[in-house]
Amino acid sequence: MQSLAERLRALGVQVGTQGLPAGKSRDIQSTTYGPIDEILSGRVLETRLGSTLMIQNTLEKSYKHGEVNLASQFSFNALSRCSGEPAISELSLESFAFIDTETTGLMGGTGTYAFLIGVGRFISGEFQVSQILMRDPSEEPAQLVALEELLAPIEAIVTFNGKSFDIPLLKTRYKTHRWPFPVQNYPHIDMLHIARRLWKDRLSNRALGNLETKILGAVRTEEDIPGWAIPQLYFDYLITGDASPLKRVVYHNSVDIVSLAALFSFTNDILTDPLSDLITHDLDIFAIGRLFEDIGDQDKAAQLFDLCLTRQKDETRQQTKQLVTDVLMRLALIYKRNGNFSDALPLWKQAADNEYLPAYVEIAKYYEHRQKDNKTAQKWTNAAIDLVTDLLNRNSISPYESSRWLSELEHRQNRIRTKILRSQI
Repeated sequence: MQSLAERLRALGVQVGTQGLPAGKSRDIQSTTYGPIDEILSGRVLETRLGSTLMIQNTLEKSYKHGEVNLASQFSFNALSRCSGEPAISELSLESFAFIDTETTGLMGGTGTYAFLIGVGRFISGEFQVSQILMRDPSEEPAQLVALEELLAPIEAIVTFNGKSFDIPLLKTRYKTHRWPFPVQNYPHIDMLHIARRLWKDRLSNRALGNLETKILGAVRTEEDIPGWAIPQLYFDYLITGDASPLKRVVYHNSVDIVSLAALFSFTNDILTDPLSDLITHDLDIFAIGRLFEDIGDQDKAAQLFDLCLTRQKDETRQQTKQLVTDVLMRLALIYKRNGNFSDALPLWKQAADNEYLPAYVEIAKYYEHRQKDNKTAQKWTNAAIDLVTDLLNRNSISPYESSRWLSELEHRQNRIRTKILRSQI
């Protein structure tokens, strides 16, 4: 597939700055359709390497995006631990830049340009969205200089899938000009990674647009455009000079940035105060508990798992058997690690009532090794073997799983039987 640069050269369009007078780009088509700065409500920004188009809009810091606050009211200690970026724990909200790009291709690579770079920042009580539009590929040096100036005050960046796409692409564009990337090695929070951990069980689609609707409660207008259609609109503009269709691209990018900031703040809020009323879905409580368990905060995880079980007693909630079993087993594991078997045992028994084989094994191990009660351990092992047979007959497990379970359980059964026989001698 031809890159944008190759397609433009084939049509006789100047690409890059070679052969252009210093500080000037080629004339931007505007006579037929009107000036692009007026069409897109922007202004021409002069830089030391020429001009580019800057579009800026602001929102009050108190603005609610959908159903959530745009600005978090908490420190970033919890988010720093869950994201693996400890440096952000002491930063203020004003230290973050929310970055999203619109590009000439969806695959990246040296032939792909970021023709529109959006940056959101909290400044003086407002959220400012700055969008730098490359009116022509020859304006890229000016665009990158403008981006560098926007990022100068910040100390961390936030993206959505930016670790895989936006930031590598921007690094490539700076490298093309032999310039250093302005935020190299800065703390980088990629909200896609966190979203996958928090909402993978509830949402099969964790794209930003879906999170925007299902988590933030925000809805875009008909002015929006699907991301896959954006490269062609920019290419059409370069050929025709008609910037009107780009209004939808600018809208799409600006909402992406606002949604990114809102998702970042909402995630920080629920991680900081996970027992608050902000979290209404049981799967979200479980996911946050699992996240705290993963980072070693067993106490907070236990609180959240216990809350799940408390809510499960409300019959109107209709939690799935799988969710209840997962919560029971994870909470029991925390108790087991702490040596609190008296609290773990009833949880294992509840999970066993849900026909969960690992719970039978845990109970058998408890009686065999902790209580030295081999007869009770034998009873639970035999019950597990019977359950395997029953599950196989109901096609609830595969023959392979059945064979694996029976091998393990029969080995345990033989060992316990030997212990019982020895005790009778």
